[in-house]
Amino acid sequence: MGDLASKLDKAYEGKSVADLADAPVAALQGVSDSDAEHLKSAFGIKTVRDLGTNKYFLWAQSIAKLAE
Repeated sequence: MGDLASKLDKAYEGKSVADLADAPVAALQGVSDSDAEHLKSAFGIKTVRDLGTNKYFLWAQSIAKLAE
């Protein structure tokens, strides 16, 4: 998980992918507790899995890829 570890806060390095999917969004490097709270209140996103499967984020990602 070498490269993946660099994307996570230290407390989550070495965790299984299943554990990471259920971790709070703030487990991601650069996402503060405040950022996570905004995602929760605006989109109902509580976990990394929620963020990765959120339809609005997926739509935006698809549009960005198509625009390339």
